[in-house]
Amino acid sequence: MSTDTNFAVLGVPADLVTILDGLGITTPTPIQAATLPDSLAGRDVLGRGRTGSGKTYAFLLPLLTRLSQSRRSRLARRPRALILAPTRELVTQIDTAMAPLAKALGLNSQTIFGGVGQNPQVQGLRGGVDVIVACPGRLEDLMQQGHVILDSVEVTILDEADHMADLGFLPGVRRIMEKTPRDGQRLLFSATLDGAINVIVNKFLHQPVTHEADSAQSPVSTMSHHVLHVDNGSHLPVILDLTAAPGRKVVFTRTKHRAKKLAKQLNASGVPAVELHGNLSQGARTRNMDDFHSGRAQTLVATDIAARGIHVDDVSLVIHADPPVEHKAYLHRSGRTARAGNDGIVVTMMLDEQVRDVRDLTRKAGIKPTTTRVQLGHPLLTELAPGERSYAGGLVREDAPARSGSSSNSASGGSGRARGRGRGTGGAPAAGRGAGSGRPAAERPSEGGRGRGRGDQGSDAQGGGARGAGRTGGRGAGAGRGRGGQGEGQTGGRRQGGAGNGGGSGRRGGSPTVYSTSSSGSAASFSAGTRAGSRRAR
Repeated sequence: MSTDTNFAVLGVPADLVTILDGLGITTPTPIQAATLPDSLAGRDVLGRGRTGSGKTYAFLLPLLTRLSQSRRSRLARRPRALILAPTRELVTQIDTAMAPLAKALGLNSQTIFGGVGQNPQVQGLRGGVDVIVACPGRLEDLMQQGHVILDSVEVTILDEADHMADLGFLPGVRRIMEKTPRDGQRLLFSATLDGAINVIVNKFLHQPVTHEADSAQSPVSTMSHHVLHVDNGSHLPVILDLTAAPGRKVVFTRTKHRAKKLAKQLNASGVPAVELHGNLSQGARTRNMDDFHSGRAQTLVATDIAARGIHVDDVSLVIHADPPVEHKAYLHRSGRTARAGNDGIVVTMMLDEQVRDVRDLTRKAGIKPTTTRVQLGHPLLTELAPGERSYAGGLVREDAPARSGSSSNSASGGSGRARGRGRGTGGAPAAGRGAGSGRPAAERPSEGGRGRGRGDQGSDAQGGGARGAGRTGGRGAGAGRGRGGQGEGQTGGRRQGGAGNGGGSGRRGGSPTVYSTSSSGSAASFSAGTRAGSRRAR
């Protein structure tokens, strides 16, 4: 392909070329240049390109071109095109990239994914939609409820198909695609093409044209790979030093627990960081990504959920705090940097017991990293992440007001029980029992009695050892025997025994959190010693 190739030469309509020019996108990437002539001609296409290679525009441009040229009317509940993607973040990103292009052509779109209420999605479908961008699970739910019918779909696109296979989505993908017209155009894009993907290809793509813009293991030429061999005591201090440098960083962990803990540790040391993993609500995930996009947080600590399709400009450094298990995960994680021809650095933290695993990982990934034994203060750290280190202030979690009907401790709605046992100022354990009715803001007092403390989520029962019918979020006066002291409730409920106040620890549920800026911590106050590579499930 000649170096002067542009989108117009490849057949992209002038309206879309103008929009791309305004976005600063003037030269097609290899995967775009390879696939666009066939996809614009209406053929089924099987495209493989590494993460960050430009696959999104490779399928958006032919999809929008076909819809604008067919000029069919929008119908309620019957979208004209379908894009399937494995994660909510990727769905949102695709829709955001498509928005200016679709607007120029008079087309609209609707995102569909779980973790949020379905009513806005249902209302959007009722109003008529040209393109839906969806995760398979929520889409199947809406199909079963009759809110969406796929018999008018002209183009179906599967993005990150291999990741959908990894997540177990392929049975749902097959059921969804069986509802689309057999004569529709199908485009499948993926970073890797393997046996699981071939099942979809053989069943649903008609004589597809295959384009592989690079090999499955091709490293990015502008990406440098380093392995930092550290001892247990240096693991976290080295990560802190790297993330305290200027610029955006993405730090990957193997488990949700590790991501949450590491983000908390970075913030406590004055480095603003947000977390991204499967335990977060959709609202929390969106807020955290907004903070990262805006620069309010300079570090994103994530599990592999963020390794696919999350695009943030100018990520200068990717850190594998825990080396991934598979080489494919390594490549996808690393692809968060060095995107669209930019430079990037990838660092893998390696403990003594991980030497063999990391060696096998990099060999399978087709890279030859530079391995260096380091500790805090090593000059290589400044080379990898140049600039003055700043510990000016992290993002501190604060409890947000609880929402009614959620699984968290709530001021209203939902019945619940909590056990509490604690030690107060008098040194005696506190106990109380209460059964929750689930009504808002209790007005009735607790009824006296003896027993161990059990009460409603978020409720206060006065009278240690009291047995009562408290209300969620309310207060009650206990007539039973008080044994003094503070009681700690596992779900956030508080018990008073005699003069004691109990503060709940909230093991189940938990309030949603928001972030506020706080100046605290420094490199000197950072405590080391966290071990990488926990094997708990993500």
